[in-house]
Amino acid sequence: MHSNRILVIDDEINILKTIELALISHGYNPDVFSNPVDGVNRTKEVFFDVAFVDLKMQPMDGISTLVEIKKNSPDTTIVLMTAHGSIESAVEAIKKGAHDYITKPFTHKEFLHIVEKAFEHHRLVKQARGLADQLEQTLHSESFITVNAQTKQVLRTAKEVAESDIPVLIEGESGTGKELLAKFIHTNSSRKDNPFIAINCSAIPENLFESELFGHVKGAFTTAIKDRVGRLDLADGGTLFLDEVADIPKQMQVKLLRFLQNMEFERVGESITRKVDVRIISATNRKVEADLTAGVIREDFYYRIVGVRLQIPPLRERKDDIEALLQNFVAKYGAQRNVTITEETKKLLLDYDWPGNVREFETMVKRILVFAKNDTVLPEHLPQEINSFKPKPVSQSVQKIDELERQHIIDVLKMAPTTKEASRILGISETTLWRKRKLYGL
Repeated sequence: MHSNRILVIDDEINILKTIELALISHGYNPDVFSNPVDGVNRTKEVFFDVAFVDLKMQPMDGISTLVEIKKNSPDTTIVLMTAHGSIESAVEAIKKGAHDYITKPFTHKEFLHIVEKAFEHHRLVKQARGLADQLEQTLHSESFITVNAQTKQVLRTAKEVAESDIPVLIEGESGTGKELLAKFIHTNSSRKDNPFIAINCSAIPENLFESELFGHVKGAFTTAIKDRVGRLDLADGGTLFLDEVADIPKQMQVKLLRFLQNMEFERVGESITRKVDVRIISATNRKVEADLTAGVIREDFYYRIVGVRLQIPPLRERKDDIEALLQNFVAKYGAQRNVTITEETKKLLLDYDWPGNVREFETMVKRILVFAKNDTVLPEHLPQEINSFKPKPVSQSVQKIDELERQHIIDVLKMAPTTKEASRILGISETTLWRKRKLYGL
């Protein structure tokens, strides 16, 4: 069954039924109306991707019907149906916004061919709109650089997940590459030729959130001076990336639930129901379990976005990636230069903790290429925080990790109603939890 919505208006009942049967036999589920007024009113309630409208009708003719549909739904692709003697009227209809026309009588094959052409035109218009938005976001095409075993396993899982439409939640500190991983999933999916639309949920004022996602119509609120297409429309057929998803206001989480259930929504200030086909990938740099417990994230919303969880390790836990990242960024920003990094400089880079992760590392490479005038990078070319960084002794570090783990288990045990739930939150088996409690005297 096709997910696209199609409307047919023709006051000749026999022709209407013939068209309806032809569309149903090819997997469509059309809305058909013999009264053009009823058909026009339906466009106030539901968004149709494509509409077929007869030219000669009562009580409204096809041109008037076309104009009214375009008022209600400017994005609907309209095809006029007309007899041989009315070609001039069909040309007039195209000037008023019709995409094409088909002359009666027509065969099933001819009609279904024009249906396919209309949907292809509709898809290309939406795709072009999405690609324009992609250019505004200046999306990059870098691959995810890693030699680290744990991170490579994350990529393998991401590639497997890409083949389905299951929602994905990516977790990781700021700067670890969550959006890059989301793009990796998109480009390895069947949606790769359609838009990848990213939205930073923490950067949108709460009162504009609904408009940003769903779009709005002119006059919906004080500053709505013209119609605006939302990110969901732009992402149709592709992927919508919700970065920092935990910052979505709870009221908006409720409104998103309906969309996540059936992919339907209304623009702000409009009662027309629209349907899109979008794959959702979310990301957060926060502790999801803590946000659930605190009520920051609604449970029903969480379970809609967390089909698969992927966790990107911070750079301090994958120091074996530093050499590969260094080569990649030097080649990217130091093209045509023969840059040498001294061993002393490399050691400082390996010792540093990188709180800003790969994003901080990339910025650092840009800096050293500016200061290394003779193409040899020395410690003095590094930022002060890297030069003065003192790694903690191994024994102290191990002790601190043990203390943190013990305290974390205590906190989870206080929060969880049962041991089974505590082990689920910690991501370990009940047996492992029992052993750790025994080890830490809990």
